[in-house]
Amino acid sequence: MTRADRVGGLRDAYRAKFRTEIALQFAYRGALAIWLLGLLLGPIVYLVVWTTVARSQGGAVAGFSAGDFAAYFTVLMVVNQLTFTWHFYEFEWRVRNGFFSPLLLRPIHPVHNDIAENLSFKLLTFTGVAPVALLLLVAFDASLQPSAWHIIAFVPALMLAMALRFLVEWTIALAAFWLTRVSALNQAYTVALLFLSGQVAPLVLFPPAVQAAASILPFRWMVSFPVETLLGQLSGEAVLVGLGVQIAWIALALVMLRLVWRLGVRRYSAVGA
Repeated sequence: MTRADRVGGLRDAYRAKFRTEIALQFAYRGALAIWLLGLLLGPIVYLVVWTTVARSQGGAVAGFSAGDFAAYFTVLMVVNQLTFTWHFYEFEWRVRNGFFSPLLLRPIHPVHNDIAENLSFKLLTFTGVAPVALLLLVAFDASLQPSAWHIIAFVPALMLAMALRFLVEWTIALAAFWLTRVSALNQAYTVALLFLSGQVAPLVLFPPAVQAAASILPFRWMVSFPVETLLGQLSGEAVLVGLGVQIAWIALALVMLRLVWRLGVRRYSAVGA
């Protein structure tokens, strides 16, 4: 099979998976609405809390006004929705119940199944997130006036953040090949992500040690960095460095995913046999 045939087959597989997933999501509209509500509630709660704190402190906290907090958490809500994945929560069920067996028989890597599933979910839920974000910007008088180059830089920062978060979380999910129960690992990762990606509060409000940990680890580059870029909080040099860090982490995540996948499939096959 030529490279062109493989690319064409993969394109057809994505097209078919998109159609199937969108139809499936519409069939389970209640579940889709619950997931969407979960994505919206967290940032909105933090937005209300921090804007209230800013107003009670005379209008600002560490240089962040109520309008700055409104802009930050509104943009964060959008970025979090576009980078969010859930597959590491369900991987254990897949492995334990043998659901991976039919996926392994397909001619394409199972990761493509989850990429298509994830993108179709984001496409549908974004239609609900976008109007809520616009409403919040107006209702809370958000201070959002990015320059043209920050808007342009936001696009690759967001795309790389989406890829990085998916790859890291899919790799973590592969722990299910070795662990009978991965809920503790998933919860520990979720807590670390919540704080170190800037979802609870802007990272500049945390102690220097926490900021350093967030920058050394991949968490900041999954969520906070695109938000900071669109808000105009970073210089051109800082944006370029950030994009470079994202690319480096993506390369490392790809290597780790390939390695862990190869070892995990061998173990899965041995246990299944």
